[in-house]
Amino acid sequence: MKQNNMVAMILAGGRGSRLHDLTNKVAKPAVSYGGKYRIVDFPLSNCANSGIDVVGVLTQYESVLLNSYVSMGRRWGLDAKGSGVYVLPPREKADANLDVYRGTADAISQNIDFIDTYNPEYLLVLSGDHIYKMNYSKMLDYHKENKADATIAVIEVPMREASRFGIMNANEDGVIYEFEEKPEKPKSNLASMGIYIFDWKQLRKLLVADMKNPDSNHDFGKDIIPTLLNDGKRLLAYKFKGYWKDVGTIDSLWEANMDLLDKKNELDLSDPTWKIYTEDVTTLPHYVGAEADIKRAFITQGCVIEGEVKNSVLFTGAKVGAGAKIIDSVLMPGVSVEEGAVVTRALVADGVKIGKEAVVGSADSEHIELVAKRVKGVE
Repeated sequence: MKQNNMVAMILAGGRGSRLHDLTNKVAKPAVSYGGKYRIVDFPLSNCANSGIDVVGVLTQYESVLLNSYVSMGRRWGLDAKGSGVYVLPPREKADANLDVYRGTADAISQNIDFIDTYNPEYLLVLSGDHIYKMNYSKMLDYHKENKADATIAVIEVPMREASRFGIMNANEDGVIYEFEEKPEKPKSNLASMGIYIFDWKQLRKLLVADMKNPDSNHDFGKDIIPTLLNDGKRLLAYKFKGYWKDVGTIDSLWEANMDLLDKKNELDLSDPTWKIYTEDVTTLPHYVGAEADIKRAFITQGCVIEGEVKNSVLFTGAKVGAGAKIIDSVLMPGVSVEEGAVVTRALVADGVKIGKEAVVGSADSEHIELVAKRVKGVE
């Protein structure tokens, strides 16, 4: 599926406000995950592995780190001639007073000129903040075989959770007849994954009309999909089976990291046939001291462990001092836990220091504690 048959656009401008202090200075797709990755590595690697050569990354909120990270396209093998990862922040245009993306559809509308440069037959629109592996070329095959005007990836969720998602109501043959955004009484459990394939020429016309509509939210879920349905277009639900996690809250980000402790986890980051590419940080191997006690842990390079680590995930360069205990927790890159400190059911943000004999989190807390500032210990 080489050539510019399909161009991908990753929506990576979200604020991620439910991640609280983790996203105060960093866009949600740039948040760390799984020891050495960032969330945006997943859609970018999926694109590279699916043979998609041209990827636009639409950034907006606190985008400095994300922009510099994504612009290094060679990480994902997207730096050859005719391919590339292009960072597309909102920018003023001569004929319009627009300097922000007003919604998911507007982010694409403001980049019509970019897409037209490649004249693709199809456009793939992706969310930049989910953890999953997916072959988009198979989804495109399904789109073509079913002569769809638009194809939307869906995943079956438990019925009790369906009201949290945008739900696609579809016939047995996969044809969507209704879309409901977070319905109180869902009729189906097919949740939209925020992954769409459109016929570009058709979508382009819709986007141009949407930009001029003062009553529009300029959003795919609220405006574009309902318009396609009202126009009698053929929309197909593409059922995805596999690991998929929306890491929009501290609890869900913690859970997604904890899933990696299961050797048979569905994500399988060591699978050589579908690699997830990331920044290769130059660092020493991890070091485990003579007195260290480690049980069921996911440990990344550069870690120094001299205390106790149980059922926890340690990112690049995390340090655990002598007598310290890390239980059911996630330590992000560069975290330092000093001697005798205890961390339980917590997610500790990048570079945070937890002082000597400090106690953070609790074994019986309902939610995971986010530690985003230095915790003072015994002097």
